Amino acid sequence: MEIITNLLDFILHIDQHLSVMINNYQTWTYLILFLIIFSETGFVVTPFLPGDSLLFAAGALIAKGDTGLNIFLLGALLIVAAVLGNTLNYFLGSAFGKKVFKPENRILKLEYYQKTQDFFKKHGAKAVIFSRFLPIFRTVAPFVAGVGHMPLAAYTFYNVVGGLAWISSFLVLGYFFGNIPVIKQNFTLVIIGIIVVSLLPALYAALKPKKS
Repeated sequence: MEIITNLLDFILHIDQHLSVMINNYQTWTYLILFLIIFSETGFVVTPFLPGDSLLFAAGALIAKGDTGLNIFLLGALLIVAAVLGNTLNYFLGSAFGKKVFKPENRILKLEYYQKTQDFFKKHGAKAVIFSRFLPIFRTVAPFVAGVGHMPLAAYTFYNVVGGLAWISSFLVLGYFFGNIPVIKQNFTLVIIGIIVVSLLPALYAALKPKKS
């Protein structure tokens, strides 16, 4: 319970925690953020790690000019982290297949696999790109692509395009809009808003069968 509370506090006040991290670890922050993004996209059991909010907050803090971090270097490193993470997740899916998705599994629920597979069938290879902007889908989609043995060449292309679009868009949004007074003064509410908006498609997918 304490772990969940600490994680929730980290996400909701990510700008404050990220600022402390930068002050304490300076250039090592590049590696820490690299590992967070790599883990969120690389392991199907870690969809709870911050992604969108972390990128937005990082862009906003760098824009202030007192972090010592370079947004271009950070962006390049995190794009690499996102691409490598999804690639690892793809190979894990290819290796372990459907075995890990079981009805009794509370983390890797069978319904996650089924919903993500439906998402792939509906949107095709573009789902690799779209899923980058959707929590849970972002973590499960590359695993499912591996389970379904999507051609590696095609997957890699969409993986790179999706990683580039996801990382750069949220960093840029944070960089140019994160320090606008109304946003800066209500940063926690903005983070909650980002989380809610990004989760809406997943919530809709979860509630749709019940409505029907």
